[in-house]
Amino acid sequence: MDALQVTATVCIPAAAFQVKAVRSGGPGGQNVNKVASKVELRVDLGLIEGIDPASLDRLRQRVRNQLDAEGRWLVTSSLTRDQLANLEDARTKVARAVEEALVAPIPRRPTRPTRSSKIVRVVGKKRAGALKKDRSRKDWD
Repeated sequence: MDALQVTATVCIPAAAFQVKAVRSGGPGGQNVNKVASKVELRVDLGLIEGIDPASLDRLRQRVRNQLDAEGRWLVTSSLTRDQLANLEDARTKVARAVEEALVAPIPRRPTRPTRSSKIVRVVGKKRAGALKKDRSRKDWD
């Protein structure tokens, strides 16, 4: 398997990947029971080259539920009935996730509600209260 060049600076070497083909579930008739077309791709996150520690932390946080007992990231693909196409799909998933982890999130700046939004909210509450008040029976005769 070849190394995966994610960006100009970030590269995942071939040594970081471990590929295993397994039988895929779901519909497909007897073919499902005979052909190992599903791909399990394990990625050692510590071997990714050129990634800064903050981005690596974001990636680890994002894939924390997909880590195996050794701490490797498990990516599966059973998109097609072709093993090589599933391997490419899994590699694409890895590249996309690493690219997204490289982008730092924009910090939220707390804002205050505008005067008009406060007025709209209060008017809506008054209208709902009046509607409920009108529903109640005033006389019991």
